[in-house]
Amino acid sequence: MIQRTVLIKFAETTTQEQLQEVVTRFKALKDQLTGIVDLQAGVNIGERNREFQVMLLVRFEDRAALEAYAVNEAHQAVAAYIKEVGRLDSVGVDIEI
Repeated sequence: MIQRTVLIKFAETTTQEQLQEVVTRFKALKDQLTGIVDLQAGVNIGERNREFQVMLLVRFEDRAALEAYAVNEAHQAVAAYIKEVGRLDSVGVDIEI
């Protein structure tokens, strides 16, 4: 199984509603893609580190599912929305679990 975790930093002009819409659109991918075992997403509620506002986590059956996800049109549409609403930076990590 492969776990992909992504932290996303947004511009100061990005609204809380837009952050929540990122989470909503990302969660919708679970029903649109095959090979997903689990999918979680949320807006950072931590007070200590506010540098990254959104966390996305998805677990895939295998590397093939991860690779298919990366090029999937629905995933690409979410990525485009993230950029549109002010993505400044992101950190992604893939691990085998």
